[in-house]
Amino acid sequence: MRMRQSLDDLEQEFAAEISRERSRRRSLVRNTEQRSLRRDLDRRNKRGSVRFATLVLSLILTAAFVTVVMFRVLYLLLA
Repeated sequence: MRMRQSLDDLEQEFAAEISRERSRRRSLVRNTEQRSLRRDLDRRNKRGSVRFATLVLSLILTAAFVTVVMFRVLYLLLA
């Protein structure tokens, strides 16, 4: 009787341990996927910021170049 009860207890503990391990694995996979998505999003945001800064810089340089050329041509026409 005593031996049967201890085997049942061991089986129940083993089943509970398996359940906890499966839950832990699912949690680890979910955390890994979330970290990966967060890194991808951060990378995408960083690339977007760099592209925006490049666009603004190119617009400013274009405006400056056009202004300089326009005044030089105006000077040549009036001189």
